[in-house]
Amino acid sequence: MYELPTPKDIKKYRKQVELTQVELAKKAGVSQSLIARIEAGGVDPRLSTLKRILDAMRVEEIRDVCAEDIVKTPVIHVSPEDTIGQASEIMEKHGISQLPVLEGDVQVGSISEAMVIKGMDLEKDLSRMSAKKISEIMNGGFPTVGKKTGVKALSKLLEMDPAVLIAEKGKVVGIVTKADVLKLIER
Repeated sequence: MYELPTPKDIKKYRKQVELTQVELAKKAGVSQSLIARIEAGGVDPRLSTLKRILDAMRVEEIRDVCAEDIVKTPVIHVSPEDTIGQASEIMEKHGISQLPVLEGDVQVGSISEAMVIKGMDLEKDLSRMSAKKISEIMNGGFPTVGKKTGVKALSKLLEMDPAVLIAEKGKVVGIVTKADVLKLIER
């Protein structure tokens, strides 16, 4: 089971996310005096009210998250000269459905399970399909941003693409996927 936060915990969390009682009250849709009484231990709020207060603080906490806080490194990738069979093995081994295609540390495209399956429809001989170079079927690359890009911008990019690459000085240094952003909600 979960342990509910104490009044001290609520006050500490509110200060941690840098909200005043007035700001928190407005975001949670309650009065400032209720926040003050909860933090002082003078009132025991309903569970639904406590949830609204905690959710409001959680939104503030997530707002400060940026790419460097959730980035995955090293980037699992393939090169254009690798085969589709190698890419399929890598995706299966790591439980992922897409890979960036890199030459050195620079992105040149991407490949996904969907592309491989589509290619299988076009190629009758699966052994030939497996031996094809990734460069023959790869798509355009994923969006690339800097490590200070905020979670809101990342979320917008992830609405259109399955992953966002993080680059420094033109070199890919990490990756953020939809799953990485969704994990923020679980915290």
